[in-house]
Amino acid sequence: MKEKEFPFWIDHKVHTAHNTPPIHAHDFIELVYVTEGEAEHLFEGKHYPLSKGDVFIINPGEVHTYKVNPGNELGIVNCLFMPSLFDEAWLRGLGISESMDYFYVHPFLEKCERFHRCLKLRGQEAEDMLDKLEELSDEFESKRNGYSPLIRLQLVQLLILLSRIYVRRNVTTEQLNVKAHERKMFIQRICGYLERHYDQKITIANLAELFSISTRHLNRIFKAETGKTVIEFIHHIRITRAMKLLTETNEKVITIAMDVGYDDPAFFTRLFTRKVGCSPGKYREESNVETLESEVSGC
Repeated sequence: MKEKEFPFWIDHKVHTAHNTPPIHAHDFIELVYVTEGEAEHLFEGKHYPLSKGDVFIINPGEVHTYKVNPGNELGIVNCLFMPSLFDEAWLRGLGISESMDYFYVHPFLEKCERFHRCLKLRGQEAEDMLDKLEELSDEFESKRNGYSPLIRLQLVQLLILLSRIYVRRNVTTEQLNVKAHERKMFIQRICGYLERHYDQKITIANLAELFSISTRHLNRIFKAETGKTVIEFIHHIRITRAMKLLTETNEKVITIAMDVGYDDPAFFTRLFTRKVGCSPGKYREESNVETLESEVSGC
């Protein structure tokens, strides 16, 4: 992302068979809208068809690229922003955090069904989407006085629009009919928050205060919905992220520990060893050997 002071970027791109990006991941959120053409989306090792009107979110750390056949083009609008652009307390203060749950929070949670969160917009829905993106693009390019808070609000407006479309299409009356659904949604919002802020200092007390719930009740319903305690869930996110960094970067173990939210490297090493079955250094070593063997066998 090119913008340093304000973590947001939007641009229009046209990909062909000759200029598609290499397979990659990034540390920001990428909202993509297909304006024209057809292609395949190579996402987390799988292939998915794309066509005009498709819109989807790619989260930090998710690997992807596009495959465009010769003679075809893929026109997209790329909207990039850091998770830090949206503060959960700010959204709650506006009274709209729940309105963004479906399209913004859900993609952080159900990774086994991630690409099913792609929406195919047509007709008026597609026109509304393009209007919102043009407003964002105009504000970003002009950078008039007060553009950064306005862009935040416009982006929230866009995500609410997508969430409403998703709700209309996917949430049945039966699903919304019971309190259990409300509880599930509440826990999913918390999980989404943890997915976006795992690298920060998080305590049960602070989390309970943020979501206006007692620590005891939070622990009870979180375990009932996820099968994990809040702390176990945080550790799971952090260790999974650490495994990715160990295999894909040359960062020192102590740096990775801090990057994923652990101030104490010794504690990180003990926890990693207990969860994964070997130390971080050993895990990196074995991963490098597997990669080398794979490359040799492919020669």
